Formats: sequence, C-alpha cells, structure tokens
Amino acid sequence: MIQSLPVCETVTTWVDVCSLDAIAPNTGVCALVAGAQVAIFRVGNGDEVYALSYEPFSKAFVLSRGLVGDRNGTLKVASPIYKQNFSLITGQCLDDETVKISTFAVRVAGDRVQVAIT
Repeated sequence: MIQSLPVCETVTTWVDVCSLDAIAPNTGVCALVAGAQVAIFRVGNGDEVYALSYEPFSKAFVLSRGLVGDRNGTLKVASPIYKQNFSLITGQCLDDETVKISTFAVRVAGDRVQVAIT
C-alpha cells in the first residue's frame, strides 16, 4: 500500500536582531533582516513587539522613527514624514483604507528580539 506524505508547512527561521532592552518602551528601531529593512516596535515596558515594512507614501524606511500610540484602541505608529498612521498588528493604514503595508512575525526569546523569515 502506498501512503501519501503529509504536506510540509513553511519552515520559519528566526533572525536575532537585538536585546529587548535595546528598544526603549514605546519606540522603534530599524534592522536589516535577510536584506530587508524592518521597523521593530516595543509597546510598553514589557515584551510586546511588532514589526513593519517601509512607509509607502514617502517610499522611505522611516517608520521606526514614528510615534507609537493608539487610535481608538488600535495600536499604531504615525509616520514621521506625512503623518499617516499604520496598525502595528495588521499594517493597515488607518488614514487610507486602500493602503496596507507588510508585517513580520516577531517574538522575544529570552531577552532577544527575533524576526521571522520564511
């Protein structure tokens, strides 16, 4: 009898970026992860972290310098250039529903911030 093999899931590799303490609470940092610039944000004093791609309105990698906050309970970052707001969770632009940016899986392992690549 021939058995079919299970479908393989995408393998995720975690890239070490920095220590959690290297990111001040409610700010962001920029990191180069597998050739891509990624903005990584720490929300609050704990280990809640998020990662986004570039700011599409200016086409610049500046979101890590944006202001972290919330809009009606949605965690967001405001772009430092044109001030559009993006959800830290989904990447959805809160000011233009037609725009959404990429998000990255990010975690804290021990005291290290890691971003996933597939």
